[in-house]
This record gives sequence, C-alpha cells and structure tokens, in this order.
Amino acid sequence: MSESASETAGLGYEQARDQLVEVVKELEAGGLSLEQSLELWEKGEQLAKVCERHLEGARERVEAALASVEDDDAE
Repeated sequence: MSESASETAGLGYEQARDQLVEVVKELEAGGLSLEQSLELWEKGEQLAKVCERHLEGARERVEAALASVEDDDAE
C-alpha cells in the first residue's frame, strides 16, 4: 500500500467524503499538469474506496438489525 493509500485508509466516512469533494473541485477547476491531475485522480479513487467500505459496513449493520427485528417478530 502506498503512503497516500495508508493515509486515506484510516479516515472516517465524513473525512473521506469531504476530501473527495475537494479533489473533485480541484480536478474540475483545471489548470493542473497531467501528473498533478493523475495524482489527484488516484487519491480520489482511494477516497471513494474508503467511502464505499464505510457504506458497506453501515449497510451490513442495518441488514443485521433488520434481521434481528424480523427474528423477534417471528417468535
């Protein structure tokens, strides 16, 4: 894992989302070199993966809670 990937891996959902928004703004503003744009795009991809992991974890928790309620109702 690269240094920037390890930095983003420990971020909470809101932090990763906010940083991703900033990356998108910078890319949309333009004026960057190709190398700078690629580095930002790679960072954005890493941040998006962090957000996806957090959302998947939340989805699993909700599904488990719903399953527990359904089990209780069935009894």
